[in-house]
Amino acid sequence: MRRAMSTLIYAKSERLHPGLLDNMVSGGAEAIEVFASRGHFNYTDRQHIREIGNWFRSTGVAFHSMHSPMYNDEQWGRDGVAVNIAATEKRERIAAMDEIKRAIEVAEQAPFRFLVQHVGVSNEESSEHKIEAAMSSLEHLHAFAKPLGVQLLVENMPNDLSTPQALIDLLQAGRFVDIGICFDVGHAHIMSSVKGAFDALKDRIHSTHAHDNKKDHDSHLWPGNGTVDWKEAMSLLRSAPQAPPLLLEVEEGGGDRISERMSEAFGKLEEEG
Repeated sequence: MRRAMSTLIYAKSERLHPGLLDNMVSGGAEAIEVFASRGHFNYTDRQHIREIGNWFRSTGVAFHSMHSPMYNDEQWGRDGVAVNIAATEKRERIAAMDEIKRAIEVAEQAPFRFLVQHVGVSNEESSEHKIEAAMSSLEHLHAFAKPLGVQLLVENMPNDLSTPQALIDLLQAGRFVDIGICFDVGHAHIMSSVKGAFDALKDRIHSTHAHDNKKDHDSHLWPGNGTVDWKEAMSLLRSAPQAPPLLLEVEEGGGDRISERMSEAFGKLEEEG
């Protein structure tokens, strides 16, 4: 599997710059997922976009995906609100879509392949109105992203709208044949089981999020620091028909050793399965 890394590990503490990306490449990353948080990667700042786009062009490293914004401020939600495409208030939903479209527009200067999109927020309960809202939002975002060469991927996550079966039902009801799945191993582990979630979603999996937890909360640990059965998980991921990358999405600190921790993690995971 192709080695990939999310910039989430820096997203709450550092502005994204070429040095951080170089560090990820030193750790073995062949492709990158950029986390769209204004305080980390300011997708509304043309100069910042140009700086990051130039790095991708000059290095040849793949700009694999962008994680859609979760908040509309620079302080991880402390000064703003959650970006929620399942909001039942039309005003909130339009504001969320406008924020996401600003991130998608990065592809005009720095092309990327996939946008990873949450449906609802953490621990959100489902309702008929929320499902309809999410379907409408996805239809709108899909129409906006497609001409820019960006494919939407929805992510299994801890809420009632984003269980594996709920996502399949949503995509089928909306006839979204070219909206795929970003399969999150850690979320599958905490919600039910990695195998059960994978079996439900495997035909649509185009990307992954690999991180660990102790099945108690969504802690985004380095693989091996929780209770995920990585031998089973890697065997499953290698069997995915769309050949997704192995993309680490870790929040647990690594200090100055992030590239070393990445290399160790890739090595251990590749020995599994």
